[in-house]
Formats: sequence, structure tokens, C-alpha cells
Amino acid sequence: MLRGNRELWLAFLAMIGVTGIYSLVLILTREIPPASELFGHGIGILGFVFMLMTEMLYSLRKRSRSVRWGRMSTWLQFHIFTGIVGPYMVLLHSSWKFNGLAGVSMLFTVIIVVSGFIGRYIFTRIPRTLEGLEIEGTLSQEALKQARNLLALWHTVHIPIGMVVFVSAFVHIGAALYYATLLK
Repeated sequence: MLRGNRELWLAFLAMIGVTGIYSLVLILTREIPPASELFGHGIGILGFVFMLMTEMLYSLRKRSRSVRWGRMSTWLQFHIFTGIVGPYMVLLHSSWKFNGLAGVSMLFTVIIVVSGFIGRYIFTRIPRTLEGLEIEGTLSQEALKQARNLLALWHTVHIPIGMVVFVSAFVHIGAALYYATLLK
């Protein structure tokens, strides 16, 4: 499971494509695309949808014992891909301004992405089958126990930070809708 880096390469290629589109808009408009205009909103919404898919779909599949919607390794690769590309698109949506709640949301988003890379590294230290089940007996039991404990500790940090990201993002979206549309 996760023997290669396919999801990282795909994320990198997607980010190059998004950067190309962003650069084209930058060249055509001769300004950094504002977060409040069509392109800025579009890239922010798409990035946030990717982030929601990162959290919701992988978590649903991971907790689903009765329904088999594909291999866990594929879902984890999807989780990693959308967990990289989505935040990158939200970063571009920010127009490189990090004030107020949106800035705090972006800070927590960066923290959760960095935490995700750390978790991926820890996760790959535990040998698994293609279905994502741990393989016993390939490492010394002490090394396997340490990796499991480290992964459990990582989860206690990663998941709450993810919740903070989404709460602050929903508050940001609500405030943006209120101030941009309802007050006009």
C-alpha cells in the first residue's frame, strides 16, 4: 500500500495545470486574481470541494465495514491527492492576502497539509496488504508497536486540526456570503 508516489506525482501535475491556468488569468488581467471575483471564487470553491472530499469520502470509506467501495489504498491515494491539490487551490484563492479569519483558516490549512505529509511518512513505515491491512511479523514487534503508537499520536493531532480548518472555513464562507451578497 502506497509503495509508490503516484498520488504525489498526480497532485504535482494537477498543481502545475492549475498554476498554468492561474498564470494565464494573471497575464490576461495583469493583476493577481482577486478572491472576490469569478476566477477567485471558482478556484476557492473547487479547492474547498476537494478539501471536503478529502475529509468526507475517505472517512466514510474507512468507517464502512459493510459496503466495499474499492480498496482502501486507492481511497488513501485519493485522500492524499485531494488533500494537496484542494489546499493549493484555496491558497491561490486567497490572492496572497492572509488577514483575519481567512488568514487563520489558511494557516491551519498549511498545518494540516504538513501534518498529512508526516502522517503519510509514518503510515508507510507499517507494512500493509493491498487492502490496507497490517502485515504481522515482517518487522520486529517492538518497531511495529512504535510505528502504531506514533500513528495513533499523529491521529490525535491531525483530526482535531482538520476540524478546526473546516469550522473556520465554514465561518469564512458564511461571512463572505453575508458581507458580499446580503449587505449589498
